[in-house]
Amino acid sequence: MLVFRGVPGRATTSTVLTIGNFDGVHRGHRALLAELTAKARELALPATVLTFEPHPRELFAPDQAPPRLASMRDKIELLAEAGVDRVHVCRFDRKLAALTGEQFIEQILVRGLSVRHLIIGDDFRFGKARGGDFAMLQRAGQEHRFVVEAMHTVDLGGIRVSSSAVREALAAGDIEHAEQLLGRAFVIAGRVMDGKKIGRTIGFPTANIQVKRKRLPLSGVFAVTVSGIDAQPLPGAANIGVRPTIAEGLKPVLEVHLLDFDRDIYGRHVDVNFLHKLRSEAKFDSLDALKAQIARDVADVRAFFKLNDGKTHG
Repeated sequence: MLVFRGVPGRATTSTVLTIGNFDGVHRGHRALLAELTAKARELALPATVLTFEPHPRELFAPDQAPPRLASMRDKIELLAEAGVDRVHVCRFDRKLAALTGEQFIEQILVRGLSVRHLIIGDDFRFGKARGGDFAMLQRAGQEHRFVVEAMHTVDLGGIRVSSSAVREALAAGDIEHAEQLLGRAFVIAGRVMDGKKIGRTIGFPTANIQVKRKRLPLSGVFAVTVSGIDAQPLPGAANIGVRPTIAEGLKPVLEVHLLDFDRDIYGRHVDVNFLHKLRSEAKFDSLDALKAQIARDVADVRAFFKLNDGKTHG
């Protein structure tokens, strides 16, 4: 898969295109991408995704922007797995936001990407003040000779599959429902960094995973597996949060205690797959109290994997 920064001034090939943020690349996104790749193969053109960085709400209302479900790196990997041929990552800034719907169509869709077939979600809006809609695209398609197709909502048990629904499930601690919406385990990827080794001093060494996101969609203690170390994912207990027992005002961290594991994995890039929430993060009166709770957490994680027949997918 080819990844481009921005959109060229003039396209060198026509495209079958979809547009969106694709945060998390959930079941709804994947249904759309399946339509995209099928049409692209039919027309012998590249299946192309136009996405934006940062998310528009991160530009206009950063304090109210939702936590991301996936980093840009993770999103690109998921798009590649879905069969996408090209991704254009377009910088979302005030200049781009100021384009009218008509200018967006002319400059980006027609001239920059030479769209032949466009597949969009049924609620897609674009251009200045979100003034562009499906009807505008249809009119432009008739003028510029491209087809516009709406991808309708994907429901799961009567619930609309969306990034917002995934975030709500994660925030509520319903990891299993989030997994159903995503079609896979929720994952946070990162590099194992050198930490303060507090876990080692109380008998539960942890791998400290570098988390670059400012906000995270979940917190607490979880049963997880970690991929990227051995051929099979390794089971563990993860804490994600601000560690209130250690200090006040710490930034969120992700720490994983791998069961029955004692190897140096500093520098490894790993995927942490969240399977089940055990409890919310809590502040303890002492490190001894924290140690006792971690022992209970690890026992609960062992029980989870035993009950689920050693479930270690990732």
